[in-house]
Amino acid sequence: MAEETTESSPAPAVEAPANPVPPTPAGSQQVRGGQGGGQGGGRQGGGQGGRQGGGQRRDRREREPDEGGVESAVVKIYRCSKVVKGGRTFSFGALVVAGDRKGNIGVGYGKANEVPPAVEKATKDARKVMFKVNLKGSTIPHTVRGTYGASTVILAPARPGTGVTAGKSVRPCLELCGITDILTKVYGSPAPKNIVKATLAALKQLHNRDQVEKIRGVKLAAVKGELVTA
Repeated sequence: MAEETTESSPAPAVEAPANPVPPTPAGSQQVRGGQGGGQGGGRQGGGQGGRQGGGQRRDRREREPDEGGVESAVVKIYRCSKVVKGGRTFSFGALVVAGDRKGNIGVGYGKANEVPPAVEKATKDARKVMFKVNLKGSTIPHTVRGTYGASTVILAPARPGTGVTAGKSVRPCLELCGITDILTKVYGSPAPKNIVKATLAALKQLHNRDQVEKIRGVKLAAVKGELVTA
């Protein structure tokens, strides 16, 4: 009997692609993800640091005590633009209040091409015109009204623990003067320059007991915390 032989046909060859794609390492995606996370974290950290640093700089600019104990507060920054032949130029004006929290207060205004020089000029101007305010403990001795331009400010004494009830333009004047308990009301124009100058005009009208007796030529007696003529 003849033996039958079976020949196996060869497997068809698989053609390789024309442009083979190199294999991607397993850790490559993780590396790229880590780089992206690091960049994102860097930007986030930089942004937070910038914002925190900016806030600290603003705080230092608003409260700058010197060796004599005089502090300054920036009430308002004004920007003015002027059109010239080469384009548009800007200048800045600063309204600054200076005080030692012991009854001395002053206001100044300065202009310059940049904000820091304008603030410095205004601070020097405010320290030159500081005057003494007559206080009664942590408040003022009596109600007073100050007017400048179209703005009117009324200051009224308050009991200890009341705090400073005032707007953003009046508050720096009272706090740097040393007043911690007071009630205020503003009428008329809301311009910061007018309000600040009206507040200082009201503070100049404050008189203590001895000054009132000398001006009016009478003897005053205290009845239930009020000053009346004897």
